[in-house]
Amino acid sequence: MLTHASHVATLCCHLSSAWHGSGRIWVLLTTEGVRGENYLFRPSAPKIPQDGEKVDFDDIQKKRQNKDLVELQGLIDAHFEHRKKEEEELIALKDRIEKRRAERAEQQRVRSEKDKERQARREEERRIREESDIKKKQDDDAKKKSALSSMGSNYSSHLQKADQKRGGKKETEREKKKKILAARRKQLNIDHLNEDKLKDKITELHEWMTELESEKFDHMERLKRQKYEVTTLRKRVEELSKLLAAC
Repeated sequence: MLTHASHVATLCCHLSSAWHGSGRIWVLLTTEGVRGENYLFRPSAPKIPQDGEKVDFDDIQKKRQNKDLVELQGLIDAHFEHRKKEEEELIALKDRIEKRRAERAEQQRVRSEKDKERQARREEERRIREESDIKKKQDDDAKKKSALSSMGSNYSSHLQKADQKRGGKKETEREKKKKILAARRKQLNIDHLNEDKLKDKITELHEWMTELESEKFDHMERLKRQKYEVTTLRKRVEELSKLLAAC
């Protein structure tokens, strides 16, 4: 008895059409399976010849071919069912990837909005500080001018000394600011941060870790998809090699 692989190979190579009595049977091998015109398979036991009766080898051969056709139909149905399952798994995998990509886009959008809000808050704080410094400076200048105006002839000398003192003070504040900025640039140096800035730092580190996890997930999904495609292609090549070898 022929194996399944030899059935497929033999029928693909030789059974393009068959004859049944006086009517011609066309066997079509398509992606939808095996179809026939004027063909009906009725399996029956082989006829036992009586004494002197000839054996009908044509009938035996036709019944064997009919059985082969049924087996071929089963193989084709199983093949396309397997193909359908593979396509469904591939579609599900693509859907998961698209969903993850959408989640990443949403995370990036939320992170971008938070960055903008944080930057706007810092700009507002800086503007308030600058306005406060300007107002304080104006108040100091007004007080100094009022005091100097009462001094008469010593106004110019006192004003010059006040400007020099103020310039030295600005230089000192600038140096302090540089030192503070240098300290904040150190990695994970959080001793000088207040509660709000610590929360911002924690949020920033958490978002960074989330992004790394997202990239890791994408790489793992891409690796799984590549392994799946390689395995599927290898199986198809092996099946085609067997069919060609049988022909």
